[in-house]
Amino acid sequence: MKIASWNVNSIKARHEHVLRWIDSIKPDILFIQELKGIEENFPKSDFGDRGYHLAINAQKTYNGVAIASKYPINVLSDSILDGDDQARFLEVEIENIRMMNCYMPNGNPVDSEKYPYKINWSNSLIKKINLLYKKDISFLIGGDFNIIPTINDVHDPIKWEGDALFRPESRALYRTMHNIGLYDAYRIKHPYETDCYTFWDYQGGAWPQNKGIRIDHFLLTPDLADQLKSCDIDREPRGWDKASDHTPIIIEL
Repeated sequence: MKIASWNVNSIKARHEHVLRWIDSIKPDILFIQELKGIEENFPKSDFGDRGYHLAINAQKTYNGVAIASKYPINVLSDSILDGDDQARFLEVEIENIRMMNCYMPNGNPVDSEKYPYKINWSNSLIKKINLLYKKDISFLIGGDFNIIPTINDVHDPIKWEGDALFRPESRALYRTMHNIGLYDAYRIKHPYETDCYTFWDYQGGAWPQNKGIRIDHFLLTPDLADQLKSCDIDREPRGWDKASDHTPIIIEL
């Protein structure tokens, strides 16, 4: 089973990129983040013509997540934080595996309400993870975490000091997920790699100079980690014309 995750930074602007990519890579399941549009604007027929079932949690202009799957999708939840009006989460069951697609809050600027929201949202996810883990439920989490886990996941750690994605509190949240018992799929297969980015800013020549960060992840329970055949980052779409600032990450179980 090939499962991919991609923050497309507007499905309206990038739907041709997504279709081009899935026609080439043929993932069984694709997690999509940052749809930036209501469900009616999602190109459902294009995915349907390719044999994908869809689950969509969208909102006007901002956020939004979707799952495209060659297998039937049983939607379990579309919110992780009580009273949240931001479309950032989808929890589903596919082929007897619990899966969560997350577009976690960015948190910048840190002196605004956005950073406490990031922390609260993430802590709600951790609470859910802990509960599922204690019940011995197999699950995986994929998506844009908006967290740089370590200094090996950023081109210039000093430059990112103080940013919400790299603050100690944010990295501690990521470690907490590990400490519960989850495994970073990419680091299972590439434990020491440093040139392993999934995001390059549009500004400052970040892409041509390879000034990137790794913020798109898959976390797996131990039983799924044992089934992991590969985990790779596909850099090619970031070099396409009018590309998303993220590129896909792919696992195979």
